[in-house]
Amino acid sequence: MRILVKGAGVAGLTVAHELVRRGAEVTISDRSRNFHHAASWLAGGMLAPWCECESADEAVLTLGRDSADRWDAILPGKIVRNGTLVVAPNRDQNELKRFAGRTTDYRWVDEDEIAALEPSLAGRFHQGLFFPQEAHLDPREVLQSLKDDLSAKGVTFIDGLVDDDSFSEIIDCTGAARIGRIRDLRGVRGEMLYLQSDEIVLSRPVRLLHPRFPVYIVPRGEGLFMVGATMIETDFKGPITARSLMELLNAAYALHPAFAEAAVVETGAGIRPAFTDNLPRVTRQGKAILVNGLYRHGFLLAPAMAEKAADLVFYGHDERSRQCA
Repeated sequence: MRILVKGAGVAGLTVAHELVRRGAEVTISDRSRNFHHAASWLAGGMLAPWCECESADEAVLTLGRDSADRWDAILPGKIVRNGTLVVAPNRDQNELKRFAGRTTDYRWVDEDEIAALEPSLAGRFHQGLFFPQEAHLDPREVLQSLKDDLSAKGVTFIDGLVDDDSFSEIIDCTGAARIGRIRDLRGVRGEMLYLQSDEIVLSRPVRLLHPRFPVYIVPRGEGLFMVGATMIETDFKGPITARSLMELLNAAYALHPAFAEAAVVETGAGIRPAFTDNLPRVTRQGKAILVNGLYRHGFLLAPAMAEKAADLVFYGHDERSRQCA
């Protein structure tokens, strides 16, 4: 079975991995040989289904609760299983209580426990929530490693257009490029920045709650931190706005004042494709199978959606749904 996968973001690469695992011959086409244009390149890489349930549908937890195990099977050793820490300034303790009321599988931690988890935050927060089962990964490292692994297994990467007629199946994972061509698919803009600081060490993603502008900070190692959280209902593709940059920097400073002296080494903005219910879909349209709408849950849900897409190819339906029926 010769299959063409369109798109080399996290959706396309995980779909290709699942297809190769099942014995298919796979070609991946993409407009660029690097990932810098894709929303996947700008992702936080948090495998945090319980935290996401604070604002997401229960289906995100159902699909994503085994995401860390799936990624470990795909790329052993690339997943950091240190959990997630959620904190809030003292004046915003109600936000922490609200968050706790909308999630599960956490424990309350006091000032001493926060200091034990993250010594850099000692004395800064009176209490927080710790989600021990959550994990994170470095999206850029994972994307490159997955591409290298697929190449080693015989997957062909093509830059540009391909003759679709020479393939038995086509799986379209082009994400935001399909906005305007898939019904109900819209763009949600996300903005981020990278900070470099030798004064702060974090071992896990830290979410700082705020009633207007919650933020997450994800360690990348060697003093590098990814800061993000914006969700703007627009498909404008321009660079990060001054307002978002200031908000992200202010939030980082609120987590730790040493971020005021950090170097801003990169800023970025990308468009995440989302359906009206903010849940991803795997559907068939004629010869093509469409995998889209991963919204802000790309790395969390991509392995599960890849399995669904492969089931459509090999069985003509979602095997997991059939088994549950």
